[in-house]
Amino acid sequence: MSEHPPLVLVVEDEPDLADLYAAWLGDEYRVRTAYGGQEALDELDAVNNDVDAILLDRRMPGLSGDEVLSAVRERGIDCRVAMVTAVEPDFDILKMGFDDYLVKPVTSDTLRETVTSLLQRGEYDSEVQELFSLTSKKAMLEAEKSSTELADNTEYQDLTARISELRSKADESLEAIAGDDDDFEKLFQEFDDDE
Repeated sequence: MSEHPPLVLVVEDEPDLADLYAAWLGDEYRVRTAYGGQEALDELDAVNNDVDAILLDRRMPGLSGDEVLSAVRERGIDCRVAMVTAVEPDFDILKMGFDDYLVKPVTSDTLRETVTSLLQRGEYDSEVQELFSLTSKKAMLEAEKSSTELADNTEYQDLTARISELRSKADESLEAIAGDDDDFEKLFQEFDDDE
């Protein structure tokens, strides 16, 4: 682990809001701000793409948040990304490579919790990261869409199937870890006994 706190890039075209997010996070993290899409890419260049998390607005003049996200993924930058936006989620989010999606307005607690969660996810393997990301997208769509709209959307059905597949793999991995190991079972028995 680095001796420096994690680096968070806040990308928001409203400077007051970007600065507010930076102030909320500044006690725990190193924070850089970008007031537009191109400036975000310039900031990434300035830190040699070495960023741990990005908070990214979707709707910005010039280079949109969607385009910045595509550029981040095309560059192979290994960081977690949360969209923080006033744009209500639609089925288009299923093709986007973000990890979490917050609809403005957000509170300081929500923003801090999101960054903490993003950084923790970064420690997991790629399939677990994908599971978290897809589950977040599923929850957002279920909050916004009717059951009929969800049932009629093929991409949503594919998302649900992929989540089931990833959960099944995760369960198999846990079973493999547990195996016949008595110590593993004792650990959980002791936990249950403490409650």
